[in-house]
Amino acid sequence: MLWDTHMHCAFSGDSDTPPELMIESAIKKGLDGICFTDHFDYDYPEEPESFLLDFPTYYKKIMTLKEKYASSIPILWGVELGLQPHLAAMLTELLEKYPFDFVIGSSHVVHGQDPYFFAFFEGKTEKEAYTEYFVSILENIDAFSGFDVYGHIDYVVRYGPNRNADYSYSKYADVLDEILKKLISLGKGIEINTGGLKYGLGHPNPCEEILKRYHELGGEIITIGADAHKPEHVAFDFEKVPGILKECGFSYYTVFKNRKPEFIPL
Repeated sequence: MLWDTHMHCAFSGDSDTPPELMIESAIKKGLDGICFTDHFDYDYPEEPESFLLDFPTYYKKIMTLKEKYASSIPILWGVELGLQPHLAAMLTELLEKYPFDFVIGSSHVVHGQDPYFFAFFEGKTEKEAYTEYFVSILENIDAFSGFDVYGHIDYVVRYGPNRNADYSYSKYADVLDEILKKLISLGKGIEINTGGLKYGLGHPNPCEEILKRYHELGGEIITIGADAHKPEHVAFDFEKVPGILKECGFSYYTVFKNRKPEFIPL
């Protein structure tokens, strides 16, 4: 089976699930291991307290559970950082302070707005909105590269008015290739996030074309996560993941421990 290395529990502002329930779900589903990656989105618009993390308590709790469930499943400690260029110095200091196993860098806030809310799309064509999102990823990478993988690169399509009905890699190939080349040059990975399947897109985030292009360009680091916030979504549609990754050219996937990648055959 696989590792689910992108999941959230009650330490994230958008989940109320005790971490024990996420762990027990992972055990029942036969996962080889998990990593908690709760949200830290500093300076979140309108609700700045929503996605802050009590890191000492979070660390202590996960370490306690790691020991408690040691005979049943390996548990790692990570974080999903909501990136914005002006946060670079603060995030760098944060990562020097805590011993994370794994760090996901993600774009949730784009120039002061989260595409989760329709206001981001008002007054823009879909092409303009999606392009602005992708360009903001480049801005984030230029400012900060302390993460291990970039999360759900086409997150924006989950919430667009037409979602992915008119979306494809080819429509945004120039900016997407620039993102992928920059990540590869920095030794960074991407993830296959089955949240896109959960949201009914019919594809993971990012879509298969982006995963394939990352591999074609020389990218080797690919992690797997369901982006679950509830027990029932742990390892969502994971039975599809090995086939998708193999079709995109991968023979291994990646798990980070102590910020170091380990490559596991599919």
